[in-house]
Order: sequence, then structure tokens, then C-alpha cells
Amino acid sequence: MTAWTTTRIGPAPFIAVDHAGKGELVVFMHGIGGNKRNWHDNLPAFAEHFHAVAWDARGYGESDDYEGDLIFRDFSHDLARVLDHFGAAKAHIVGLSMGGRIAMDFMESYPERVLTLSLCDTHRGFSHFSEEKKAEFIRLRKEPLINGGEPRDIAGPVARTLVSAHASQESLDKLIDSMTRLHKASYIKSIESTVRTDTHDRLGEIAVPTHVVCGGEDRLTTPEMARELAGMIPGAELTIIPGAGHLVNIEKPREFDAAVIGFIARHSGAAAS
Repeated sequence: MTAWTTTRIGPAPFIAVDHAGKGELVVFMHGIGGNKRNWHDNLPAFAEHFHAVAWDARGYGESDDYEGDLIFRDFSHDLARVLDHFGAAKAHIVGLSMGGRIAMDFMESYPERVLTLSLCDTHRGFSHFSEEKKAEFIRLRKEPLINGGEPRDIAGPVARTLVSAHASQESLDKLIDSMTRLHKASYIKSIESTVRTDTHDRLGEIAVPTHVVCGGEDRLTTPEMARELAGMIPGAELTIIPGAGHLVNIEKPREFDAAVIGFIARHSGAAAS
């Protein structure tokens, strides 16, 4: 018996979520190569204090694919639907990588609905990446697919760029499994949308408690980028977790849970044990 319940939230495109616990709503959003399974090691700990919800973004996992192009803000509108479904006027928003950029966009679109922000291994937009880094990001992910490959063909090579040098085989296998499950067409849409989306330039206006979290060995969104991001947000806290790569919550789940639960609890009615 699983420790969470799976629910599909309509109308179309239906959004699948795994959720557990009671209390203030905490929503977890995965990265561009992920799905809600990425948070399964974290949900039980958070569910002891909150109503913890992990989603599959549109076009991912058990959520629906969709017609037409992807506008990045579509994710924020979908997130608002998730809050509405659970009757939550506000929620604690936790986003990793692309999920962190969705969280920042949601803050711009629906500021009245955010209790806290936890921005994990993320960045403010691709305009601040070097041209070489952008090209490598796209090459690793998109080019093999448009040339006839399938997600399973890129899963191993991409996953290995995301873990730390000391990652366990179990952590690597989870990332490979995650990327193998990608919906090819929707994933390509996400790559195109996220790279061309404008930089988030209103970070100085964020007025909710914000926590920037980064793996100490993240080579994609580096600790230096995390420090820069935290410095742009008034009062933001910064946590660097040693020995973790880009998927800090998978490589170091206990350390991640302790840091983020502690932060959210300090800004809510819940008390961390």
C-alpha cells in the first residue's frame, strides 16, 4: 500500500498529483526531465507536517499531453487549478530546476496565492547562461530526439551530467528511470518553451519568505548561481547541501527534507519535529 493517493485534476489537460498528509498545502514541482516520482522519497516526511502534493506537469508522467505549443505560463495556470482543487487559497511552493522557474512565474502571476517559495537547483532564466551552456543543454536533450531517438536513448547520458561525483547507483537509476518515462513530444515543447522564456526580472518584488536550495556539486545550476539568485530576493535564505548534484532531493533526501521542512515550518502554523 502506497503512502500517498493519486488524483487527476481537470478539466483537460488533466493534471495528476500524488498527495498525502493534512494541514497547509505544500506543492512540489519537478524539473524538465522529471515527474512526480522524483518526490516520492520526500513526501512521507513532509506529510507528517503538511498536506504534501507532488504533480506531474502537463505533458509529463500521468498528466495529459496537450495540443499546440506550450506557453510557459500555462504551468502557472495549471498550478492555480491544483490549489483550487484542494480548496487552498494559498500554498507553500517548492520547485526544482524548471519547477523552480514555474514557482517564480507563479509568484509573478498569482502573488496572493503564495505562502513561501522554495527554489531548488534553479535559475532565473536562460538569458544568463553562456551560449555554450545553452547549446549544450539543448544538444543533450533535444537534438537526439528530433533526429529519431527516444527518451530512453538520452536518459543515461543526461542523468550522468546531473548527479554528483559521489552519487549512489540508486540515485542515478532513479534519474534514468525518470527520463525514460518522458513524453517525447511534450518534452521537446518544454525544452523550446523554457529556453525561450524571458528571464524573471521581478525577483526584487518578491515579498514572501523565500528559500534557495542548491546541491554543492550541481554543475548545471551551480552554487554560485544559487547565491546570485538568493541575493536578488529580499530576505532570501540560502542552503547549500554538500555532496549533492542537481537533484538534491534525490541524492540527499534527509538533508533536503530537514532544511526545507524547517524553513516552511518557521513560516507556518506547523512545527517540525
